[in-house]
Amino acid sequence: MTTQRVPLLEDVTGARQELTVVLPVRLLRVPNWPQGPFPFELGNRRTDAQTRSTYFAPASARALYGAPGRPRRWHLPLDVKQDGLHLLGMELLRAATARNPEHALAVLHLSVERSLLPVLRALAGRRPNMIDEPLTGPLDPVGLLDGIADVRDPDAPFAIARPYTIAFMTPTSQQSPALRTGPEGALPGTADRWLWQLASRSTPEDFPLPPETVGEQLKDVVRISADWSALVLRQGAAFLGHRPDTGAGDFFEFGALHSRTVYLDALLLGSLQRDHIDELTDELSEVFSSSRLARRVATLERNIAVFRSTYWRQHLTAHGPANDLLLAFQNQHRLPARFDEILDEAADYSRLVQTQESQQISGALGVLTILGLPLGTALSILQVLDDHAVTHLLIALTLSVAATAGALTTRYGRLVVSSLRGGEDKD
Repeated sequence: MTTQRVPLLEDVTGARQELTVVLPVRLLRVPNWPQGPFPFELGNRRTDAQTRSTYFAPASARALYGAPGRPRRWHLPLDVKQDGLHLLGMELLRAATARNPEHALAVLHLSVERSLLPVLRALAGRRPNMIDEPLTGPLDPVGLLDGIADVRDPDAPFAIARPYTIAFMTPTSQQSPALRTGPEGALPGTADRWLWQLASRSTPEDFPLPPETVGEQLKDVVRISADWSALVLRQGAAFLGHRPDTGAGDFFEFGALHSRTVYLDALLLGSLQRDHIDELTDELSEVFSSSRLARRVATLERNIAVFRSTYWRQHLTAHGPANDLLLAFQNQHRLPARFDEILDEAADYSRLVQTQESQQISGALGVLTILGLPLGTALSILQVLDDHAVTHLLIALTLSVAATAGALTTRYGRLVVSSLRGGEDKD
């Protein structure tokens, strides 16, 4: 009796393979492309901005698609083929922040007609790899975006060494490691291993999962249905089918459409949130790098409020999978915990500014007291005595100045002067 050999994922070509590549760019000008996200079509369904907006909450839709008269997303249909890759089109999403108004995300939509994992490994820069860099020649983003966006932007804080990838793969009937044992059967352990490899863009040789932590690594797998699952990691996400794909007319056509549209949009919103939280973290680290503490804290609080009202969403839609994918992305980057830390630290700085302002006000009142009390007393005495002599008035003023100078040398006077000096570094 012979044991059937389990195929290695790097040797497997699935029945249906789609790939979305997301990379940060610096927008040089608004492209002369049609506005809105790429409108993929399936039957009579067209996934344009209007259709997708019905899937998301209004605030999330505005962040992803813009508002009337204020577009923030454009698309361009293409038909470019090279070495088993078929580029269907591109998108640009304006992702401007307070410090980086030219920041944007470029999205490339491809179909893959060769083994998918080697392409993902090449995009991740894994070595050794059996294939060369896939995005070259007619697929090179630098050439595709020439004059519109600068892909090579080493000074941008959002630059990453490799693009973010979203892989979609469905198996054939022979690819048993991904298949359930029956319509309601259990998944083999190899299914989630394949899913991990697609999302992490690695083989067991690149990154062997420790048996002691494999459960923790795979705990965030999203079971969209019995037919397919998803996994979101820091540098990539993947969707994997669990029954044979029968081709045209199969449900997986709809699944692939969702992975390119609303599920992609959930991950794009997570990317926007990550970029803004990165920038807020940088702002926090620079609060004390300038003497203008009050102004810096006020700017920081304003930026936090804008981010919170525009981008910070943990509930996208009434449809569960998109929410689950966004939460998985947020958890991978610790976004909720990081934002809570930002809010706590900003609150501490705000209290510090308020304390300094209170000290400055108290100091100013103390100075008025020290200056005004001797002078007021002297003038009151002259008024009671009905003395209008200029000489006596000058003597009274001189004695008041001397009394004020003496008061400023006391402990209370020194505290007043110190509090005023502490307020000099504020606006």
